[in-house]
Amino acid sequence: MGVVNVTPDSFSDGGQFLESSAAVAHALQLIHEGADLIDIGGESTRPNAAPVSEAEELRRVLPVIERLATEVNVPISIDTMKPGVARAAIEAGATLVNDVAASRGDCEMWQVVAEAGAGYAVMHMKGTPQTMQQNPTYGDVVAEVAEFFSERLTKLNAFGIGAERVVLDIGIGFGKSLEHNLQLLGALEIFAKWDRPLLLGVSRKSFIGHVIAATEMADRLPGSLACACWGVEHGVNIIRTHDVKATRQAVRMTEAVMDRKKRC
Repeated sequence: MGVVNVTPDSFSDGGQFLESSAAVAHALQLIHEGADLIDIGGESTRPNAAPVSEAEELRRVLPVIERLATEVNVPISIDTMKPGVARAAIEAGATLVNDVAASRGDCEMWQVVAEAGAGYAVMHMKGTPQTMQQNPTYGDVVAEVAEFFSERLTKLNAFGIGAERVVLDIGIGFGKSLEHNLQLLGALEIFAKWDRPLLLGVSRKSFIGHVIAATEMADRLPGSLACACWGVEHGVNIIRTHDVKATRQAVRMTEAVMDRKKRC
């Protein structure tokens, strides 16, 4: 899953692709590098990010989705917390809603997804982007995320969103400390019990910098690749990344070793 942030303030590439023409060009480049899916977002969800209006988010993402939908064959995902944006994005050509606010209490987003027959990525987040990293605490982070997935799948099914349309994301960095992130990565196989695709988003995230003492964003690529390879080896199906070419190569190598091991 190649990331296209049509934002001025995303933690990794904010401002680089704010113009729709630049965002489209970047998406086409990611597809050329091997992206199977493009995830387009118009509102940053980094810690302490300022929310934007629905109108502004639509202004950012719709031209990009509309153009890509006519030019490429790969699926398009809309990364949004707003039901109105999800609805418009689906009408423009998106087929998956990547919802970091899947812990929501209201049901409007699920109604939009159900009515459209779209796919839905359920991500676990404690709090909001503005509060999530203010001392997140858990009794057992793995158990709590697993319980969240179980509860969410039941609720989504009641709204007409069957499990076959759901992707699960443990939400690395969203209301988690370094220790929580490492515990979740070490327990990935537990989340395979629902037989749903697992999405892992670790690309360039700050917890990697804390582990390998990398303050510069570019220096986090090796750590991002290590997490991606670990994820694939332990049941992850979708890697959300800014660095498609390098990640694709690393994953292919990991899969080659895994396939050879199975034949032994």
